[in-house]
Amino acid sequence: MLFAHGFGCDQNMWRYIAPRFEDEFRVVLFDHVGAGNSDPSAYEPQRYSSLSGYAGDVVAICTELELRDVVFVGHSVSAMIGVLAAAAAPELFTKLVLVGPSPRYINDADYVGGFSADDINDLLESLESNYLGWSSAMAPVIMGRADRPELGEELTESFCRTDPSIARQFAQVTFLSDNREDLTAVATPTLILQCANDAIAPVSVGEFVRDRMPNASMVLLNATGHCPNLSAPEETAAAIEQFVRKLAPALR
Repeated sequence: MLFAHGFGCDQNMWRYIAPRFEDEFRVVLFDHVGAGNSDPSAYEPQRYSSLSGYAGDVVAICTELELRDVVFVGHSVSAMIGVLAAAAAPELFTKLVLVGPSPRYINDADYVGGFSADDINDLLESLESNYLGWSSAMAPVIMGRADRPELGEELTESFCRTDPSIARQFAQVTFLSDNREDLTAVATPTLILQCANDAIAPVSVGEFVRDRMPNASMVLLNATGHCPNLSAPEETAAAIEQFVRKLAPALR
């Protein structure tokens, strides 16, 4: 199982989920370039000017570690990174788990991504002018758990540990991407985990992803916010377990 974190996060965000699968799977965690303990000198602006660069890293990790029959678990933007990786190298992946996926954040005609173009422009301008202030303001909104402020504080600290210059470009790539057409090209069995109340990726977006992918199902979590791997780990892990442990006998 290969776990990929979302924007502004690092592999530590999987600490409540990943250990539950170590008895049956080889568990691999990593940090995207610019996050966590990654090597910032590895960042190449041109390579990471689209999500394809990050998807290439996922494929490279699988190749370097000689991973096979991979269950990819991607949170937020890494959900679409996983879709792109599976489209590029379908032979590597046996299942995908997409936690809070969004192929496009900006509303478009009949498509409701959750934000207007002006919303996203304002968000990116705020991030560009004051990254630390943006992090402090946005992290609690993204976490969506006012009753547990420590979770918002943890996400704020995670944002602030991320290299600001890399985070700015990653945010642009994340919030301006449109991967709707990529969904239909991935036939890998896929589970979509959608929070019932998510300010970043509304339920209609999860349903859109489910309906566009040829072999996808969706579980609606009774969770609030965009980070159920932290705010609702038991429910999140149980849904993943039900989906992936059917494979365990074949992979032992």
